[in-house]
Amino acid sequence: MMRIFHLLVLAAVLLAAPARAQTLDGPDGPLRITQMASGLNGPWAFGFLPDGGVLITEKRGALWRLRDGEKTRVGGVGPVADAGQGGLLDILIPRDFAQTRQLYFTQATRQGRGAGTALATAQLERGADTLTDWRVIYQMTEGSSGGRHFGARLVEAPDGTIFMTVGERGDRPSAQDLSRENGSILRLTRDGAPAPGNPFSDRQGARAAIWSYGHRNPQGAALDADGQLWVNEHGAKGGDEVNRIAPGANYGWPVISYGRHYSGARIGEGTAKPGLEQPEFYWDPSIAPSGLMIYSGALWPEWRGDFFSGSLKFGFISRLSGDPLAEVQRLQSAETARLRDIREAPDGTIWFLSEGRGALYRLSR
Repeated sequence: MMRIFHLLVLAAVLLAAPARAQTLDGPDGPLRITQMASGLNGPWAFGFLPDGGVLITEKRGALWRLRDGEKTRVGGVGPVADAGQGGLLDILIPRDFAQTRQLYFTQATRQGRGAGTALATAQLERGADTLTDWRVIYQMTEGSSGGRHFGARLVEAPDGTIFMTVGERGDRPSAQDLSRENGSILRLTRDGAPAPGNPFSDRQGARAAIWSYGHRNPQGAALDADGQLWVNEHGAKGGDEVNRIAPGANYGWPVISYGRHYSGARIGEGTAKPGLEQPEFYWDPSIAPSGLMIYSGALWPEWRGDFFSGSLKFGFISRLSGDPLAEVQRLQSAETARLRDIREAPDGTIWFLSEGRGALYRLSR
């Protein structure tokens, strides 16, 4: 029995090794994976501070500061609803953080018997490990229940406004209802007000913060080199999408989809309908995308403009390229397990957050 056990272990090692070598090839040679932080419990997002530090959120409500390889818990985080997929979620470190010390967070916040996606802000004083003046400055309309589909990614627009993604909270028809933020992308000022010029600000009954709608659960968002917003979002059984976001556009959920319900039943009216946007790319089967980065090419010029998306379901980084957009590579290793967030560092290296490993990693030469 012991001999059989050793043979099985050896076979597993031999089978695993080639896959790792093949899928972690960079454009100019093998990629090096370096662990930057470990011991994280349900990590959701991270961001780079101008002093070289990194802030990391955990869904249960903890915020960590990584500095010189040491991890310190940051105090002052406000109350969050840690239930289901909700909790303390994304973090945005604005371009002017060094002057303002202002941070932005998405969170699930209690709303009566339910919870909704909200935008909070706080200040991190220079040299301190405590936030001050934590405030919720925007929250979606009340009425959602359950613990699914909060969305919650943040992106700073070129003009300084803030894009925030909101999932439809498991309430499919609400993604087509402009009187609620469910299943939409919002555009807000730094004070949490609907940004001037939003497409539905003059429509009676519509929520003035809505920028686009008809989304299911957008968990990745990024700007390209031209300042264009892109998101990736979860489909149901198939039909995870990458969408190029246009103001006022309807992205179709749940009227059209390239997936099916988990029961196998058909969704809506098919895959296309006049007036509804088509995805630039979709995955089938679903990979459960989370985190989205569009690479600058700083360290690997061959990857300039490529899209990188994490996969929660299969544990890899999907690299997309070309026009039309297509998946051209899957970067996979033990470290990419249940990959939650991925970002480009100031030096051009690529960092990613593994919920499955409870760790933050860096890809470099």
